[in-house]
Amino acid sequence: VLQSSDLKPYAGAMQRLAEAGLVYPCDLTRREIEAAASAPQEGTGEVRFPPELRPPDRPSHFDDASRNWRFCTPDETVTIQDAFAGTADLRPCDSIGDFVVWTKAGGPAYQLAVVDDARQGVTDVVRGDDLITSAARQLWLYRLLELAPPPRYWHVPLVIGEDGHRLAKRHGDTRIAWCREQGVAPERIIGLIAKWSGCEDKCEAASGRMSIEEWVEAFDVRRLPREPVVFTAKEQEWLLQKD
Repeated sequence: VLQSSDLKPYAGAMQRLAEAGLVYPCDLTRREIEAAASAPQEGTGEVRFPPELRPPDRPSHFDDASRNWRFCTPDETVTIQDAFAGTADLRPCDSIGDFVVWTKAGGPAYQLAVVDDARQGVTDVVRGDDLITSAARQLWLYRLLELAPPPRYWHVPLVIGEDGHRLAKRHGDTRIAWCREQGVAPERIIGLIAKWSGCEDKCEAASGRMSIEEWVEAFDVRRLPREPVVFTAKEQEWLLQKD
């Protein structure tokens, strides 16, 4: 499903939120928001949008798809029952504030992916634990749009660099596609992921390699680490060794 090929379901969701007085257009720049808000949230790059910047009068129709639209974040605590990370009590009103649900590019923002999940019958969402705050926002949208029961969330640790930050260009190219271009054997990539996932003892003892069939048999979500996984220079060197 290509999201941009049919925007009617998302526009319909926006209209429903507008009729409930829960969204509004916002043309404020990042600099203007920063001047009235706290610093960006660590790891997300988001700036809290304070409720005092929320317009008192909000349109009842979603009538301009060429502007950013924000959701009125309730002053409430959302409890997430995460299948991996456990229970988390989150308050997006304090950390994120009113968040964008429609962008001036003319399409839905990330959080409105709940429309996709509901339409396609998604039952489980697995992603990095840096996005657990998104679960709180998306649960609100699920409820307010009266969508299907929300999916079960699995927020797992990220793989980070030795400097403690998420992998980025400064760490070199770490994409799977790049590894393929360098001729890295799939069994090496799977073996490294298996090591990170607590299945190192299941890898081929001498080489650390693993086939996809072995991976499927060995993987156990209960063995996943609870802390971020560090991609070391030594591991990268091993990964790029020629067989």
